[in-house]
Amino acid sequence: MPQTLDALSLTLENMLGDALVQSFIRLGELTLVVKPQAYAAAMRTLRDHPDCRFEQLIDLCGMDYSDFGDGKWEGSRFAVVVHLLSVSNNQRVRVRVFCPDDDLPVVASVVDIWPSANWFEREAFDLYGIVFEGHPDLRRILTDYGFIGHPFRKDFPLSGNVEMRYDPTQQRVIYQPVSIEPREIVPRIVREESYGEGR
Repeated sequence: MPQTLDALSLTLENMLGDALVQSFIRLGELTLVVKPQAYAAAMRTLRDHPDCRFEQLIDLCGMDYSDFGDGKWEGSRFAVVVHLLSVSNNQRVRVRVFCPDDDLPVVASVVDIWPSANWFEREAFDLYGIVFEGHPDLRRILTDYGFIGHPFRKDFPLSGNVEMRYDPTQQRVIYQPVSIEPREIVPRIVREESYGEGR
């Protein structure tokens, strides 16, 4: 029988000790925030400890908190969020770890703990620029090999930096600076009090 979220939270707080920064329950889900230097050890504990047995990594993604809370966010910019499932105990937990350096976000890889993290970590590297230390094959997975930047970062330009097209004279694909004029596409809102009346 699964523990209640409060009981699971207390168990994990005692188990992880100093590795834990914070734990909270919101919208019926338990979230653990762990220290970056203790991230790999904490994840191994969550998988191997008999009271946890989170055998399955459901999801792993990067996050950019630079504009979080209407720009009032004061913590680290980048984080990795992992969702784990214990099939044995019928329980779920979310683990968040913040990258200590905003200029070069680095956290440990968990591929050796859950092999399914491989492509998830590659995606977070490609889209956010988060480096996973110890990953066996960290390279782009969604963008092109010559792509510059990380498109899910909040400061990435909406139209990108370069565009590619086929050049019939050179008979190959070429890269060139973006030729699209940036514009703001905001829908107009009709605020006339009598709009639509009398028709």
